[in-house]
Amino acid sequence: MAWLTTLLIVIQVLCAIAIIILVLLQHGKGADMGAAFGSGASGSLFGATGSANFLSRSTGILAAVFFVATLGLAYSATAVRAPQAERGVMGTMQKIDAGKDAAKDVPAPATKGEGGKAGDIPK
Repeated sequence: MAWLTTLLIVIQVLCAIAIIILVLLQHGKGADMGAAFGSGASGSLFGATGSANFLSRSTGILAAVFFVATLGLAYSATAVRAPQAERGVMGTMQKIDAGKDAAKDVPAPATKGEGGKAGDIPK
């Protein structure tokens, strides 16, 4: 399981770096306005409209891979390797044998023959 965690961390870091690079390569919506008035180069490596489609699709795919890697890391970090009976908060509590360690101060309930009606609380 350790190799899977290492692989997911490597995938997550590479996706994060690639997303940063792709976001920095994309130009904002305001850059098109400057190109319309003649300033700046409107053509880029992938063409005027192709760059937005290619870069935005690549960013979306890498974001999905990053998200899946993050979910995989969260699952592998919280996976409990204990048997089912010991999971949860109550699994950490010590088991008490009721006959051996029962409280000695708790009075037994009154019965009909002990001087009171059934259901009365003894004093």
